[in-house]
Amino acid sequence: MDGYYKNPEATREASVHGWHHTGDIGYIDGDGYLYIVDRAKDMIITGGFNVYSIEVENALRAHEAVQDCAVIGMPDDKWGERIVAVVQPRAGHTVDATALAAFVKQQIGSIKTPKQIEVWDDLPRSKVGKVLKPDIRARLTR
Repeated sequence: MDGYYKNPEATREASVHGWHHTGDIGYIDGDGYLYIVDRAKDMIITGGFNVYSIEVENALRAHEAVQDCAVIGMPDDKWGERIVAVVQPRAGHTVDATALAAFVKQQIGSIKTPKQIEVWDDLPRSKVGKVLKPDIRARLTR
């Protein structure tokens, strides 16, 4: 790979000693297959535990009332980062944050359960439909 298209600064930041660091987190299974599980910048460190945002998002999306969601880490004096979820309800459903937290806790455990759940009508998205987590973080810090 030569670099990022028309973005030499991003190429310089990602290229170190001849290696291109994508920021992806993954693993290779026993059969040699590569699995990408998350982005390094989306990993949340809470109470000394590494929590992959995608795992929490998958648990949230398994709830019948959730259409879509995004999970981010926000600064926290006690935990280092606290897990914050922003959920978009499925049409015709209402999201009860307490019930949703209990559902997630049952799915993946208390450490990975969001400490804060916000319900928004829509999630901010790029032109290609990708959820814009920096925009969510900015809105939550206002």
